Amino acid sequence: METERICVIGIVQGVGFRPFVSRLAHSCHIRGTVCNKGSYVEIIIQGSKSAKEQFVNYLPRKAPARSAILKIMTEQTDLPPFPDFSIIESAAEEGDVFVSPDIAICDDCKKELFDSQNRRYLHPFINCTACGPRMTILDAMPYDRERTSMAEFPMCSRCEYEYTHRETRRYDAQPVCCPDCGPKVYILDGTKRGREAIVAARRALSSGRIVAVKGIGGYHLCCDAFQDDTVQRLRRLKHRPAKPFAVMMKDMAAVRRHCHVPKGAEPVLDGHEKPIVLLEKRPGSTLAPSLAPQNPFLGIMLPYTPLHLLLFTYDDGLEMPEALVMTSANTSGAPICHDEEEARQELKCMCDAILSHNRRIRLRADDSVVDWYGGSPYMIRRSRGYAPLPFFYGREKGTVLALGGELKNCFCLARDRLYYLSPYVGDMADVRTVQALRDGISRMKTLLGIEPSCVACDLHPRYNTTAVAQEMGLPVIPVQHHFAHILSCMAENDWESPVLGVAFDGTGYGTDGTVWGGEILLCDGHEFCRSASIAPFWQRGGDAAAREGWRIAVSLIASLYRQTDEAAAVIDALHLCSREERQMQFFMAQQGLNSVVSTSAGRLFDGVSAILGLARQSSFEGEAAMQLQFAARRWMKRHEPVGKDPVPPQKENGRWILPTGKLVRYMAEEKLAGRNQDFLAYAFHEQLARQISGACLQLSQETGVKTVALSGGVFQNTLLLSLCEQSLKQAGLMVLRHHLVPPNDGGIALGQAVYAMANQNR
Repeated sequence: METERICVIGIVQGVGFRPFVSRLAHSCHIRGTVCNKGSYVEIIIQGSKSAKEQFVNYLPRKAPARSAILKIMTEQTDLPPFPDFSIIESAAEEGDVFVSPDIAICDDCKKELFDSQNRRYLHPFINCTACGPRMTILDAMPYDRERTSMAEFPMCSRCEYEYTHRETRRYDAQPVCCPDCGPKVYILDGTKRGREAIVAARRALSSGRIVAVKGIGGYHLCCDAFQDDTVQRLRRLKHRPAKPFAVMMKDMAAVRRHCHVPKGAEPVLDGHEKPIVLLEKRPGSTLAPSLAPQNPFLGIMLPYTPLHLLLFTYDDGLEMPEALVMTSANTSGAPICHDEEEARQELKCMCDAILSHNRRIRLRADDSVVDWYGGSPYMIRRSRGYAPLPFFYGREKGTVLALGGELKNCFCLARDRLYYLSPYVGDMADVRTVQALRDGISRMKTLLGIEPSCVACDLHPRYNTTAVAQEMGLPVIPVQHHFAHILSCMAENDWESPVLGVAFDGTGYGTDGTVWGGEILLCDGHEFCRSASIAPFWQRGGDAAAREGWRIAVSLIASLYRQTDEAAAVIDALHLCSREERQMQFFMAQQGLNSVVSTSAGRLFDGVSAILGLARQSSFEGEAAMQLQFAARRWMKRHEPVGKDPVPPQKENGRWILPTGKLVRYMAEEKLAGRNQDFLAYAFHEQLARQISGACLQLSQETGVKTVALSGGVFQNTLLLSLCEQSLKQAGLMVLRHHLVPPNDGGIALGQAVYAMANQNR
């Protein structure tokens, strides 16, 4: 009898693929086996020619919804007859590995969760082959229970029956469990367990207290999203005066009551990833104003674990709010807490109780955050639900590790064409986050079976990520920050030809030792040329300048006027700072103290925000720039934008310079003349976009390159992104932008890895 061996490559582990294959084989009268091989699923089939053809035809068409088949390879082999079809023990083999992200609770499990006749009624860990934890509980591939943190919970006889019988929904579901054999919830360091613990947490939340809740990838700090006093208390405890809190809403009906849901966003909000989606608040919403001060948007997500659902709905008679704050549980700068030791050390002082459980989290995973742009998600933070799904790019061979950025850190492991971005790690200024980076790299190397031959990092010599790279004992490949941004955009769009890369962000170490951040680079996969930038200015005050936009505003204005008295008069008239602060800034300028030349677009936004009286300083990264964007959007809601021609740059010392100095002067003078600040905020965005397109058009005419890639944290600003896209396309240029890789520093590890892969042997 002819036997066929089928190798299925893709997201086919942890998504119910083997039980699906077993059921399909049974229905097609096929005998044989299926097993995980670490990097693929192997299927052996025997049967009639028509039965095998039917099986192979149905395999990709009827595959589980959470799977993603990338390739199917079939070959003839010679094996003795099989008596039936069975799932056999997995075996690890070399090759490409595809680890399933964690999957939000499915509709079938949700129904069972609230069915009082079901044996898993109100079970906080209900799951099946189509949903539940995956990456965050995984120790190693292939994906089997014994290589997950569920190995600590032996199945009871009833769960084992479901696990071993193909007619059940939990056939071969690795995390399967029930109230008799699964993990348990409890109040940490308290006496309440199981039902009592959940009721205690719900009672605390409904009475205005703060509870830390352990989820799939870490803990959240949770409270009633309608009680402003409680939200403000959480802000004080977390030392987070203004940065928006994420909100979890009970269901889509609650979301629609409080927010505008753009067309196409509902399937993403309520899909199997369930990210945080930035939505505009509805006027008249009774949600606490302190959730997102001076911000028209809220980060909204729906419950994605059974425990989350039970916080909203339980049979205890308590009335619960339909919206809860659900913000990452960590101290400022530290990674999300993921075990009880960290929770005890860091969270006790921030909450009134900790609702925990004894299923271990192997790899931290914060919530993913997406904006909505152009009818689809626009990634801000890529983590739970998306990581570590790989990106395909290039034709190079090798294994590399890229350590990513100092802020919003994610790392990237790559083998040949596959690039695996890690879940979000955090900001590297904190030693705990640096250790979380080391731990995450170690675990991901094991999961993916990748042993890198080199390590890429940022060009900055004093970054903690650079120090981690140097301690690894591997060849180190430094990559200029903005070049990495553009390469990440090229890789996401599978683009290998040269581009004009517009990299606009806060801070990046330039090859000349100055601060870059408003750059247009001529790039390919091997090298770049700094072809244009915004007008350089002096950035004074060290790290304080990144937080206090008024310092940038003073520096910008001082450079625009020949006479110090004239500049001082403008600064005073704009109320940018006190007389003493102004004199100190002028003294630093005269003495050259704590000053560096900068082309940071992020700082330019901060300075203009201060000039227009929108935000003198920022309590979190990007706050002043956000206020500038929100003001511009307010004007747009009342007026029809008028398109204008690109603004040509001027050449200085071999580099094209965008006339941003003139734009700053216009902002200051029009503000003093009494022009509406919302109009000026819009004019700043519109004119900057015209300057960008003008420089790109000039460079395109010089080089023949007609493709522009937009990247960098400033392009989180979807208004600027939209205006740039429109202006560039009107000029006849093709535009590449990000989609599911963040434009901010959370995406640069991909670009670093691409560069290292292409240049590792140079």
